[in-house]
Amino acid sequence: MIKLSEHNISATPSTANTLEEDEQKSLLKEIPQWEINRYGDQNQLERNFTLKNFEVAMNFSNQISVVSEEFDHHPMLVIEWGKVKVVWWSHSIKGLHQNDFVMAAKTDEIFNSL
Repeated sequence: MIKLSEHNISATPSTANTLEEDEQKSLLKEIPQWEINRYGDQNQLERNFTLKNFEVAMNFSNQISVVSEEFDHHPMLVIEWGKVKVVWWSHSIKGLHQNDFVMAAKTDEIFNSL
């Protein structure tokens, strides 16, 4: 079975469907440190990362930006001293798609490589 982080993705088309709740819960098992939070009328994947200092937080965020550009899928990043909050969702469909879970898994791999 292919790891979630190894899936290749591209921008989520506006014609795609959001994942059903059972699909979201199933994929969440592969990225257990992430949470699904509801903001307005859409679900989003969110995780807070704790890092050594601001420089490491910026480096982590910059590595996420490189992968985001590569796969044309971009998160919300909130950067503080020693902290980065990462939020994934598919803007085009106003909710969660498999792409968001793949990118969360890729984010975890970046964090684990620091």
